[in-house]
Amino acid sequence: MLPPATAGIHRPRRRLYDHLVRLPCVGSSQETVDSVLDRLKSKRFSAKKMFGEYAIYADGKVVALVCDDRLYVKVHAVTEPLSSDAELAPPYPGAKPHYVLDEGAWAARDDLPKMLTALAGELPPPKKRRRA
Repeated sequence: MLPPATAGIHRPRRRLYDHLVRLPCVGSSQETVDSVLDRLKSKRFSAKKMFGEYAIYADGKVVALVCDDRLYVKVHAVTEPLSSDAELAPPYPGAKPHYVLDEGAWAARDDLPKMLTALAGELPPPKKRRRA
């Protein structure tokens, strides 16, 4: 007797956030990143380009991402005030959800620099990379 046709077919497990729809990635512009850094108004913040998108650092720790010209802020107790204004979505497939702020939302928030600085204080220090 032959096994059923579905035997041996690998079916990927559903992930918790598979129901969220993501648009194709078009990459973020340098102008958006410059605008975010100008809004943060501090030398404590910097940005690095990573895989066509950008990571926003505060005191050497990643606190937010700029993907598809939108600001994705890490979910943490310190960033809880964003839950009333922002939706939750992953910045890229397979990532944990972040608070999503478009330009109008992050430009209107006066508490964003203070919130991201406090978030950096709560996050663990970055891991040392081993050289091969």
